[in-house]
Parts: sequence; structure tokens; C-alpha cells
Amino acid sequence: MKEINERVVRLAQSFDAWRAAARELIARGVPPADVAWQSQPGEGDLFSSTPEATDTGAPPLRLPRQLVELLESAACFNVHDRWAFLYQVLWRWQQGQHDVVSPADADGARLHAMVKAVHREEHDMHAYVRFRERAESDGAPRFVAWFEPTHAVLPQVARHFARRMGSISWMIATPGASMLWDGATLHAGPALLRGAADIDDAGEALWLTYYRSIFNPARVNADLLHSHIPSRFWKNLPEGAIVPAMLSGAANGERRTGQTASVGQRQGAAMIPISAERAQPARATATTLDQCRRCALWQHATQAVPGTGPHTARIMLVGEQPGDQEDLAGLPFVGPAGTLLDQAMQEAGLARDSIYLTNAVKHFKWEPRGKRRLHKTPAQREILACHGWLEEEIERGKPQVIVALGSTALKSVLQDGAVSMTPLIGTPIEHDGRWVVAVYHPSYVLRARDEESRRQAYAVIVDGLRHALRLLQEPHHGVAAGTSCASSRLA
Repeated sequence: MKEINERVVRLAQSFDAWRAAARELIARGVPPADVAWQSQPGEGDLFSSTPEATDTGAPPLRLPRQLVELLESAACFNVHDRWAFLYQVLWRWQQGQHDVVSPADADGARLHAMVKAVHREEHDMHAYVRFRERAESDGAPRFVAWFEPTHAVLPQVARHFARRMGSISWMIATPGASMLWDGATLHAGPALLRGAADIDDAGEALWLTYYRSIFNPARVNADLLHSHIPSRFWKNLPEGAIVPAMLSGAANGERRTGQTASVGQRQGAAMIPISAERAQPARATATTLDQCRRCALWQHATQAVPGTGPHTARIMLVGEQPGDQEDLAGLPFVGPAGTLLDQAMQEAGLARDSIYLTNAVKHFKWEPRGKRRLHKTPAQREILACHGWLEEEIERGKPQVIVALGSTALKSVLQDGAVSMTPLIGTPIEHDGRWVVAVYHPSYVLRARDEESRRQAYAVIVDGLRHALRLLQEPHHGVAAGTSCASSRLA
């Protein structure tokens, strides 16, 4: 230890280093006024010089856990005299002045204010860190984020994301340091990026498209928006680049258009349907699926999802509605349920490019659950509102066999809201001159409670698809050849 003009110089670049130095100084009985703290070698006052190594043989301090946690959090507060202040708090405690941790004390009030600011910064970093995905060919880390924290909270926040993101590798870069997670261990390093512009993300365009699609100009409250998200975070959020233009557009006419779109909604226990022709302003009747406003589902969906496949296909598969991934991609059965359906078709001997795939409801109905959009079963009025589009697909393609995947699809195909699917499984019926085969929806298999239930439900789908193929070769004898739709409802 080197002393100059009776002042002791100590270097503290982390809480652990400060704690070791403070323990040694307390053991020697050195008061706060006699210590000059440095954050970098060579810093200090006019009387300080480069300190020597800290003695690690000092006796341990006995401190309450609450005080240690307060000191450790306050050590992250970015202010030039933090180490001197923390030592002053520690010294006073050792002298028996335990009111130093009380908010009523001047030092205690400052200590609690520093801790509160640090906790707020951790919360903001949890909320506003945006990970960008890197190309898989670039190797680790798979995700990279840039953030500019006011206080030194990167290690604590990194531990939070390590618990949340599992074995996926990622890096959070800041102007002063970086933290890398390799899937098992956190690694601290120097600053590696200059800003968010150094990160490329091919998927960001898809996110911005989705963000624009859910923006409702009729509900814009700019003051509330800025009060919830401090302005210093906007520049590093992907959507921050498009929000100003969207706010400007909302104030210059788009707000009025958004309000007009909700004319058909009324207060009360039931929705009062109003046709597009009667709404204001006057507009043409929908001639394409993208223009459909027959029910309210379009308001919260990214886009309508039409059927796909050859219009001359002899087999049509009808599902319930698009899922989250289908809503974003604009194609039916491209998510986990679609993967399982592909596997079942392959086992049944059906080629996907030889059948027509569609849904009874063309817009994604969902409810928020955290940051996810969870599927919600369409109501009967929504099935009825969308049936015109399914009818048009059937009339255009004239399939010989329709496979209804699930109860919603069966109700729409048969135009019967009371029909039950269970009695029809394994028993094809004729409806409007074509065969209808009822099987489970692939998502039902994915949600099954155990392996045996999944196996049985999956077998029903495969058997139904095989039966659909066999029906193409059987002679057609009209309703008498099979079970009528009316009689099947009585089973």
C-alpha cells in the first residue's frame, strides 16, 4: 500500500475489486476522507499515484445480506464518486451508524435512489433489447443485440437472458463491453460493435411488415406511446425507423379511414352485421379475398390466406383456419400442423402437389398470450361469413372427395352448425354430389395429452386420406350408395 500526504489510493474497476480493497481498509481503520478511489489506473486527485496490489489477507467483514445487495446494486450506478460513496456507507455501518441504510438518512436516500435507478435500467434492458438473427452459415453467435445502457447492468441482464434463451448462442454488445453466451457459459469481453447498424438481419423486413399490418391509425395516442417507451430507446428499435411516418400518416387522414372501418360494430350483447355497401364511406363490394370484410377477423390478421394447389384436383383438404405461421406467410399448412399433414399424406400415398389445400375460415383468429399469438376457435357466425369463399373454391375445382380436417371444417362443408364429427370418423358420406371424409385436424394430434392418444389420432388422419384415395376408384351411385348427410346426423 502506498500513501501520499496521508491519503491512500485504491483502484476499483468492479464491485469485487472494491469489496476486497474496502475490506482491507476497514481492517486498517482508514476513514473515507483518507482514501482516494480510482476507476482507471492513473486517475485520482492531485495527490494520488498508481496503487500497489491490494492485500488479500484482510479479515472478513460481517454485513447483513440486505446491505451487501444494496451496495452491489449501487456499484452499477454510473457516477464518478460511486466507490468513494459506497466506502463511506460501509465505514459508517462499521462505526455503528446503522441508519445509513435508511431512506431518511442523507446517504441512505442517495443509496436507495442509486439502487432504484439501476433496477429500472435492468428492467428497461430486459424490455428493449432486440436480438437480430444472423445467417446460420456465419456461425455463433446466432443472435446479436446492441444496447446503450446508462448504468453498468450488462452482467446482470446477460444472466437473465442466459436463463431465458437456453442453448441458443447470442451476444449483447454495448459501447463499453460485450457479453457472449455460447449455450453453456457467459463470456465477458470488450466493446465489439459501434452500433446497431453493424448488425444485419434478413428477417427484420418480415417483422416490420407484420408491425405495419397490426398498426391501427384510429387508436393512435402519440403522448401515451412516448410515455411508455422513453425516447432514448427508439433509435435502436427496428420499428423505431417506421413509427414516425406511421404517426404522421395517422394524423393526416389515415386515422379517419381507420375509424370508418369499424362502422359495423355496435355496443351491446351481440354484433350487428352491416354490409360493406352500407358502411361509410361508400365502397365497392369485395371482389377478392383480400378485400373481404364480412366478419371482424380481418382487423387483427396480417392477411387473408387463400387455398393452394391445382384447381382441377380431385381431392380437396379443408382445414379450420390459418395459424400464426400461415398468417405471416400467406399460405395454408406451412407450420407444425402442416409438417405433420405432409407426413400423413406421404404415408397414405398422396402427393401434396396433386391435391387442393384450403381452410374454412380465411383469416387467423387469435388471442394474445405474452408475446405469442395463440389460436382461438372461430365462432359459427365467422364460419358462415367465410363460407362463400369456400363454396367458390369447391364450385371452381369440383373435387370428387373433400377431406374435412376437424369439426370446424366439417360444419362449414356440410353447412350444419350442429353436426358432430365423432360419428362420421371412418364413415364417408355424400353431400351435394361428392364424398366427404371426416378426420382429425393435425393440430389435434400435436395437442394430444400422451403418446398413445397422438398415435391413435394420427392413424385416423392417415386412414381417412387412404379412404379418400379409394373413393376415387369406386363407382359413383348417388346418395343411395353411401350414408346420407341427414341420416348421419341421427347416428
